[in-house]
Amino acid sequence: MAYSNSLMLKGNEAVIHGALIAGCDCYFGYPITPASEVAHSAAKLFPMLNRVFLQAESEIGAINMVMGAAAAGKRTMTASSGLGISLKQEGVSYIAALELPVVIVDITRGGPGLGNIGPEQSDYFQVTKGGGHGSYRCLVLTPNSVQEMCDFARTAFDLAEKYRMPCYIMADGVIGQMMESVKLPEPEDRPYDPDWKMGKVVDGKANIATSIYLEHNDLEAINHKLQAKYAEVVANEQRSEELYTDDAELVIVAYGICSRVAAGAIEQLRAEGYKVGMLRPQMVWPFPSDALMKIATNGKCKGFLSLELSAGQMIEDVRLAIECKKPVHLYNRMGGNVPSCDEVVEAAKKVLKEI
Repeated sequence: MAYSNSLMLKGNEAVIHGALIAGCDCYFGYPITPASEVAHSAAKLFPMLNRVFLQAESEIGAINMVMGAAAAGKRTMTASSGLGISLKQEGVSYIAALELPVVIVDITRGGPGLGNIGPEQSDYFQVTKGGGHGSYRCLVLTPNSVQEMCDFARTAFDLAEKYRMPCYIMADGVIGQMMESVKLPEPEDRPYDPDWKMGKVVDGKANIATSIYLEHNDLEAINHKLQAKYAEVVANEQRSEELYTDDAELVIVAYGICSRVAAGAIEQLRAEGYKVGMLRPQMVWPFPSDALMKIATNGKCKGFLSLELSAGQMIEDVRLAIECKKPVHLYNRMGGNVPSCDEVVEAAKKVLKEI
């Protein structure tokens, strides 16, 4: 990927730059802290490039506008945080059923309920397990830097269009709000006129969009089709990054800001002679199960530590990925608190004593 200009941006701003470079045609959203700068940046930059920005009357209105634009063959996106993502779930289920490619940015805040505007990762279940009704899945990218907020926007559109399904970019409030230098990718000519867009005539018939299948066998066939697609995603799109996993006796699994804290803690632990490594999921659906199983069976790993800003949600996928072959421990903070390097060092030492 070629890069051009560098800018100092917030994560929330960088994701809009990346989306525009990816050819996003329109943004529909409703502001909510700590995701508001996504909408602010879209409101400023989309009209400058003769693209559509519209602040909807609500999160429900926004996701339905996204659905309509995607059905019309436009690259489209929205953004919100936990409460707003909850309101969007019925629309996301419809989007999955209609097999429309859309990008949804989730800058996760504290919960449940109103919670606060501090960072958490407690939307994990919501975005990885469906969130709405029906047996559907969404792609979920998990950046851990402002640069990745920009880069993953392009990746999100690529994956959403490849598989015709919703793609989340899920980042905790720290990644959304922090500022770092970002190298902008060179824009590419990305023509987009998909054969499946509604109203386009294919084989003499105009495409339509529907999720109503009153005959049981017809709806079952649609579900089988979706599940086959999801199996293809799992087989081909697992993405992760590893640090010191070749000889690690303990492997920390962390994403977002937790992965950056873990990286600092691991350097300190290594300096003290402890064999600790990290696997960082760059996507949490599909989850990097193959990489984790390889580590779990390499003969050196004795256990895992799931580091999360939640009550323990990703830990379930870690256990499933390794088929419970090794113990998996949890160190977590909630309510907007982020663990320090020292906390993670002490947690790792404690687990090493137990395994």
